[in-house]
Amino acid sequence: MTTTYAALLRGINVSGHRRVPMGDLRELLSGLGHGDVRTYLQSGNAVFTSASDDESALAAALERAIEQRFGFGVDCLVRDGAYLRAVTDACPFPADTLEGRQLHLTFFSEPVDPERFASLDRDRYLPEEFRLGDRALYLYAPNGLGRSKLGDALARPSLFKGITATSRNWNTVLKLVELTRDPENAGG
Repeated sequence: MTTTYAALLRGINVSGHRRVPMGDLRELLSGLGHGDVRTYLQSGNAVFTSASDDESALAAALERAIEQRFGFGVDCLVRDGAYLRAVTDACPFPADTLEGRQLHLTFFSEPVDPERFASLDRDRYLPEEFRLGDRALYLYAPNGLGRSKLGDALARPSLFKGITATSRNWNTVLKLVELTRDPENAGG
């Protein structure tokens, strides 16, 4: 039995740095023995099937393959389609009424203690808000991430020391949910 996964690569193809062409990424994933490999956008989103049920091992193998091929390290997270559906269903904000640019999801490599964010004065950033979920942080930024003061505050490396974190806008998250939906369940 195979599972459909999304690979989320952190910080590639930004301003011409740490360039990983999507064709090469598809080739790497296929070379690792994965099937039905597809990519989405240029920012490090790939979907594939695998018989493995170990997301951490899949991510580690992809990280090693990228470093061997390109000569630089890239943090990767791998999440199965069921997880992606669960985190979208659990969104604490009214996602159906918001534009995709107003809502962002940061994926974490492990559960995050809310205490990490205790130093942030949440009231200072209103109407922007964030909430924690299952290995995820939901960010509501009504004017978009480019203008988000809370987004800037949440980007401080000290908040994520010791964990891997990578963010996607809501439109991308929904597309990854769609791409990881098993074909036999695609209708519902």
